[in-house]
Amino acid sequence: MPGTVAKPARLKLLNGCGPGKDSAGRPVNEGPKFVRDAPEPPTWLDREAKAEWRRVVPELARLKLLSRMTPVSLASYCESWSAFVTATKIVHAEGVVAEGRSGPTLHPAFKAQMQASAEMRRWAVEYALTPASEQKVKPVEEPDAAADFD
Repeated sequence: MPGTVAKPARLKLLNGCGPGKDSAGRPVNEGPKFVRDAPEPPTWLDREAKAEWRRVVPELARLKLLSRMTPVSLASYCESWSAFVTATKIVHAEGVVAEGRSGPTLHPAFKAQMQASAEMRRWAVEYALTPASEQKVKPVEEPDAAADFD
């Protein structure tokens, strides 16, 4: 299908029908064995982007969807969120319509809001942060504390 983005191996495995298998029972190439831990946020993220980072990283780390190699894509998602919030505040304050050279036109902040929203959604799907993509992820089985005593 044109425009379809391949799912990360971890999402295929979380949705799989058995160890090392995807939902259709095919073996999943897990790729390199990156250290699966939460990366630190880049220092250059603005306040809003850092807040989004702190909101999503704990759950993504719990699902083992993060590695030390993911801060760039995760930062892009968080920056898209920040741009969306900034543009939305302007639209709320000034409205969707602005006065242009030849009359009323869409406010530039509204256009920025829509672009940031689209970019944010694209990144959110990569990390299973949308309702549709979230439903494709099987719950991570938590270790049974009682089993430690057997």
